[in-house]
Amino acid sequence: MYITDIELKNFRNYEALSLHFNEKVNLILGDNAQGKTNLIEAIYLSSIGKSFRTSRDAELIRFGEESAKVTVSAVKDNIDTVVEILINAKGKSSSEKFIKKDRKNITRSSQLLNNIMIVVFSPEDLKIVKDEPEKRRRFIDRELCQISPQYYDCYTNYRKALLQRNALLKEDRVDREILDIWDEQLAKYGSTMIMLRDMFIKEISGYSAAIHAGITDGKETLKLKYLPNFEPKKDVDETYQKLYVALGEAYESDRRNRTTSVGPHRDDIAFYVNDVDMRSYGSQGQQRTCALSLKLAELNIIREDTGEEAILLLDDVMSELDASRQEYLIDTMKENQLFITTTDLDPAILAKFSEISVFRVKEGKIERE
Repeated sequence: MYITDIELKNFRNYEALSLHFNEKVNLILGDNAQGKTNLIEAIYLSSIGKSFRTSRDAELIRFGEESAKVTVSAVKDNIDTVVEILINAKGKSSSEKFIKKDRKNITRSSQLLNNIMIVVFSPEDLKIVKDEPEKRRRFIDRELCQISPQYYDCYTNYRKALLQRNALLKEDRVDREILDIWDEQLAKYGSTMIMLRDMFIKEISGYSAAIHAGITDGKETLKLKYLPNFEPKKDVDETYQKLYVALGEAYESDRRNRTTSVGPHRDDIAFYVNDVDMRSYGSQGQQRTCALSLKLAELNIIREDTGEEAILLLDDVMSELDASRQEYLIDTMKENQLFITTTDLDPAILAKFSEISVFRVKEGKIERE
């Protein structure tokens, strides 16, 4: 799988852009705040219809404009596929989105899943081990949403129900019958999320461990552990029943705190290297190696689940990795199409790529070198 072309109209700082990409490696050079990450963001948008940087589509529209459009063309299994996304401004801070896949309108972003498979690796991902649990939950959600339409639907519905329940808890008077409706929704979708997360963490832990051992020459053993806010039972039905009861039992404290305290929106992941907790005791180098192992493991899972080689977006991370980790990354990714954004790249690293196209970004304009 690889992306061939992209067209942008009023997306972020791009007024108009049309590019043809290399099937192997695309190096996007430029100073900070010129538009490198904006281009990567537009490419990623074609995978699940959502940005990896913001949940507000209105922010994607160029300042002063009424709409933005992204068109991405790709080849999958030797068949052409095209994703078109139009975002129209609606008021000062809201928007509406229209998506076409292969020239046909689709009604839900989930219909894009399993089409253009993309993994993004950014400086924020390097902090995934040591930062707050929200970053790790975002990682789980982002990756599971891409490979599992069932998870995507559950996640979307769970978030809607959670917003409604939290809004109700903030009211002066809480209607318990309405609250019970949201409890049922949270238990329904949350129980499936918990089970799917549990399976995903077990799967990615195995892949990550093998990659981590390769990076460290077998000196370190990596283990991931799922830390659910709510312990799953043996099946979805039992998990649903237990979660529903727990939400009811938490009502008094939730009412005082005006927020929902039980459910997968409070989950976390722990990273252990040689049985040492990396968040508390890992060095920066160890934490970054864990993050790199995790991102590369995503590619293995996509390959295993779909038979496809996912596209890898490396957004300004090469300069954050030392030479040995850079080399490991490059040597491992020979079958994947790469997009690399950076302010500069070591000529020795550049020499390792047999096929590469170089693009220079300046103030929302790109020239091919």
